[in-house]
Amino acid sequence: MEQQLRLVMGCDLAAYDFKCQILKSMRFNGYNIEDVGCYSSKEGLYAPIAKKVADLVASKEFDYGILICGTGQGMAMAANKVEGIRAALCYDVFPAVLSKEHNNANILCTGAWMMDLPKFLHMVEAWLFAQYAGNHDEGLALLSEYEKERLDN
Repeated sequence: MEQQLRLVMGCDLAAYDFKCQILKSMRFNGYNIEDVGCYSSKEGLYAPIAKKVADLVASKEFDYGILICGTGQGMAMAANKVEGIRAALCYDVFPAVLSKEHNNANILCTGAWMMDLPKFLHMVEAWLFAQYAGNHDEGLALLSEYEKERLDN
């Protein structure tokens, strides 16, 4: 039996209701997802939640992360500040799958204002099942090199 993926998810206040719908649907379909906030539609900044998810994925405590805010932009920007994170902002299946196959994305970001639930569930399912093809190792090595340069300065 294949080991179940360890998923972690977070949102800001703009995406709270959407996140609750996603969690309910994905858990019903057998996914085990840790919810790290926010826990209200009244408060919840994107940057601390994005960092929390990114740190958990970078540390290998979780296999993949899902981040949602109004547009997904803030979450992607914040998550990509963490070493080892390749957060992809996607609103459709094709770029989501390619983010995994070509860029080995480990966090999927999207916007609650940009998606409906069925489209998101289709996209995340395709993204989770996509596999890194291994043909962009040189580019990924350069990304790691750029991270190290930034950290050394």
